[in-house]
Amino acid sequence: MKRDLETEIENAARELAERYEEINLLYTISDILGRTVSLDKAAEIILREVSETVGARRGAIYVCESGSDMLDPIATIGTTVGLTSIALSDPLNLAARAFRGRHAVVIAPEDSVVDDGFRTGAVMAVPIMWTGENGRPELLGAVSLTNRATSAAFSAGDVKLVVAIATQIGSAIQNARLVRESVEQQRLLQEVRLAHDLQMKLLPNADVVAPQAEAAARVVPAESVGGDFYHLFRLTSSATGVMIGDVSSHGYRAALIMALAMSAAAIHAQSTLDPGAMLHALQYSLRDELSNTEMFITLFYGVLDRDSGTLQYANAGHPYVFSCHPDGEPERLGAIDPPLGLSDHPPGSRTVKWAPGADLLVLFTDGITDALNEAGQPMGERRVLDAIKQNATEPASVIVDRVFGALSAHTGDIAPRDDLTLVVIRS
Repeated sequence: MKRDLETEIENAARELAERYEEINLLYTISDILGRTVSLDKAAEIILREVSETVGARRGAIYVCESGSDMLDPIATIGTTVGLTSIALSDPLNLAARAFRGRHAVVIAPEDSVVDDGFRTGAVMAVPIMWTGENGRPELLGAVSLTNRATSAAFSAGDVKLVVAIATQIGSAIQNARLVRESVEQQRLLQEVRLAHDLQMKLLPNADVVAPQAEAAARVVPAESVGGDFYHLFRLTSSATGVMIGDVSSHGYRAALIMALAMSAAAIHAQSTLDPGAMLHALQYSLRDELSNTEMFITLFYGVLDRDSGTLQYANAGHPYVFSCHPDGEPERLGAIDPPLGLSDHPPGSRTVKWAPGADLLVLFTDGITDALNEAGQPMGERRVLDAIKQNATEPASVIVDRVFGALSAHTGDIAPRDDLTLVVIRS
């Protein structure tokens, strides 16, 4: 019994000594992957270490990006000629064969096979796989090794070692992808925040029309950047221009159209006091952009004139504009023409009476009326108008606060699905 135990210990020690290099390599690679952020750099070191251990003087590590049909080399050794990408369907390349078959391909030196010329003598190609939380293995690439220092074939132990290393490489590839995605996401969020800040800076301060008019406005984009906008203009000593628009989407493309509309409106508003003529000029300026993006804009533009006691306006498809009198129901200033981008017909104008210092002009977008509560019920136009009517004699800024207070009470913690814009002006 004692003799058998001694023999077993000696055999174990001999086997451990024989596999010391392989065991040491696995620990070395674990340390490399733990310290190295760059996948390409880690792949170069790993390929060099594993090639030395199994006696290969030429090798390559290939990666297949998600959705690609190619294996791209990220590390090579033993060749001065840069390796090109390999089609996954390539019937000759051994790395592609290992990838497609999901198992190691081992060719002895004496075996006659046709490949792409990478092979010199014995060759081994092993797929790189990673197993996710769902337990399903995902193919990520392949390792190919050839040109051994001896003429011997790769052993079963060599294959087992490289398969184990390929698993570690698979984890490294997946981790690198997650890091890359995280960095890209952070960069995208930073760009979104910057775009939001720039968009908000395009919107005018309500004080721009003081003292001839008192105004207040608020815009809350649904996706950090949006397609809702407003504009205010001091046209003459008695005339004030006010605009609200809603691009038929939200996000980056809508924000671009919004910025173009605001820039063009700032120019055209100074050239005419006729709202219809101004919208016609704006329609022409945005024609190509609206056509190319297949978007449209609902747009209202009004000119309040204190001296004449009138409000002249053009309305291209925007439904939520109301003239509010102190002792009466809000009066809708309905659409005269279709939204910009849906027709080439020149917008027209209408004129209504206006009581300076008493009447309110209230403009908002459908994001406010369509805002849902936890039960899926919309805010509705009536609640908005009631909040305005109940506070009609308050300063414009107070009215805006009260409407958004009512909106917050209705929606609770439900995030808005659309941009929210409200403008209140008294002239």
